[in-house]
Amino acid sequence: MINMSSNFPVLTCADLGREPLIALLARYGLRVEWVAAGHEIPGSYWGECEAGLIGDSLFVRDDTPAHSALHEACHTICMDSARRARLHTNAGGSYLEENGVCYLQILLADALPGVGRERMWADMDAWGYSFRLGSTRAWFEQDADDARHWLIQYGLIDENERPLWRLRQD
Repeated sequence: MINMSSNFPVLTCADLGREPLIALLARYGLRVEWVAAGHEIPGSYWGECEAGLIGDSLFVRDDTPAHSALHEACHTICMDSARRARLHTNAGGSYLEENGVCYLQILLADALPGVGRERMWADMDAWGYSFRLGSTRAWFEQDADDARHWLIQYGLIDENERPLWRLRQD
C-alpha cells in the first residue's frame, strides 16, 4: 500500500495480486504487463508509479495504485477504436469520456476481490481526484448521470450498471 499525504494507504497492484487484475482485463482483450521494481513504467503519462498504456497493454508495477491501473485500463475500454489503434501513453478524450472512465473504474472495482466501490472511492479521494461535490462517492451517487448515460450509449454497461465486457466500437 502507498501512503499519500492524507495518511490513507491506497491499494496497490501488489495488494491485488496479479491474477485478479489480469483475469478482469482479459475479459476486454487487454493485456497486463508487470514491470520490475525500480524500472520506468512504459506508456505512463504521469510517470513514477502510475500505470502506462501502449496499444492493448496496461503496464504496472507492484507499487502502481490499483485505482491507476483501473483508470488507465478504462481509458482503453472507453476510447474509440481509431484512438485505441494508435494508443501510446496519452489516452486523450473528451470531458464526458473522462467521466465515463472514472465511473467505469468504480464499477470494475466491484469485480476485484477485496476492492469494491467503497474502497475505490476512498482511494480516489486520497490520491486527489477532484469532483465538484467534494468526494468521489458524492459525485458517483449524485452527479454522475452524464457518465452513466455515456457508458450506456456506447454499450459499455447496461441499464443496471453491469459492465458488458466489450470495448467501445465507434
